Amino acid sequence: MAKKTLFCLLIMYSSTMRSSSALAMQVTSPKSVVVIGGGIQGTSVAYQLWKRSPSSKITILEAKGPASAASGKGGGFMARSWGDGGDTEGLHHVAFDMYEKLADELGCKTYRKLPVLSVAPGKDGRGTQKAKKKLGDIMPGWLDGNVGGVNVMGYGDDTAQITPKEFVEKMLEKSGVDVVIGECVGCATSDVTGGKEITGVNYIDRETQEEKLMEADAVVVSAGPWSCAAEDWFDTVDLPMEGVKSTSIVWKEQSNVDACALFCGEDYRFNTHLEVYPRPDSTIYICGIGGSDYISTEDLKQGAFREECNAKEDRVQAASDAFKEMSDTYRQSGELDRVQACMRPCPPDAKPYMGAIPGYKGAYINAGHNCWGIAWAPASGLAMAELIMEGDSSSINLKPFSPARFTRRATGGRGRKKGGEDVGEQW
Repeated sequence: MAKKTLFCLLIMYSSTMRSSSALAMQVTSPKSVVVIGGGIQGTSVAYQLWKRSPSSKITILEAKGPASAASGKGGGFMARSWGDGGDTEGLHHVAFDMYEKLADELGCKTYRKLPVLSVAPGKDGRGTQKAKKKLGDIMPGWLDGNVGGVNVMGYGDDTAQITPKEFVEKMLEKSGVDVVIGECVGCATSDVTGGKEITGVNYIDRETQEEKLMEADAVVVSAGPWSCAAEDWFDTVDLPMEGVKSTSIVWKEQSNVDACALFCGEDYRFNTHLEVYPRPDSTIYICGIGGSDYISTEDLKQGAFREECNAKEDRVQAASDAFKEMSDTYRQSGELDRVQACMRPCPPDAKPYMGAIPGYKGAYINAGHNCWGIAWAPASGLAMAELIMEGDSSSINLKPFSPARFTRRATGGRGRKKGGEDVGEQW
């Protein structure tokens, strides 16, 4: 009898544990999510959340305006295989494949695949003539000046481009995502067992300059270099960030601008290493101009260069001179359309912060994507939407991108820790 009773108790215990485990595995999707940041990363998160849960209220809280920073000034280049072998390989692959489908879904006109050449500086036209014979039709007609060696980096099967501002605008146009213009100054929380949970976002309305509360049960910090301010909102993470402020230029459209991107070697005459991206509207975008400034975490937390981020005149001149050396066409008739500057957000290990904020239910971050922020945007948005709505990302391994990996302060018990995360027994 005793054995039978013990057996029944074990069956009941086992059943209870399975039920408890199943309950723990259940994820309650948030009803109202605020995404802080209206660039291509933040908008991609909001768009993917909306696609996954159209009944949820998805709001972007943007300090200045959608695509007003790097997403309105970036080159928009992407390369599927350029991250092979590293932690970011999945971001490269998934995003590249998504872009072609999303461009069609959204009706983007600026997406296209294109070949890529590496170009060494030269002092005469012999390099151009050799390249034309060797490369044939891949060699763009506007590369008709003084260059050195020219080699193929990609034939257009795994390299492409999009104008990021258009991509942001199309996602907002085609979705039910709301946009509120204002600066986030913190998050409202309530105490729960084991920590806190999000109840809303505090912000300064840009028009009225009044502080307001936007109710929400989840928040995603995705504000590019300024995302590091979140370490003051959430006391369980340190988010070191450096903003790399760089100048770029855009040449006015000309006729017959062949689609071919260039990655140029260091030209010590001008201190440039140009990246050249002809666009479908026949303009040419150029970055890699040199003379970047490096903005500290503390300055970024104060909003450095968010309102105004101007080009350096000496770097504009250097880039213009370097490109005209390579292109007789633009030396003779090229005119600049605009000059500009923006920042790319760089954590110390050059990997993004992607994941849940420890100790805060409903708090997430998606930021610090370095020079690949535009290229990785669709995959980042998808992974974060999966994490928020389903409890885990099935498309991207987020472990290397833990928001707690630089955290110095304790976030749990008194056991071993790795990068702020509990490891082993906590006592």
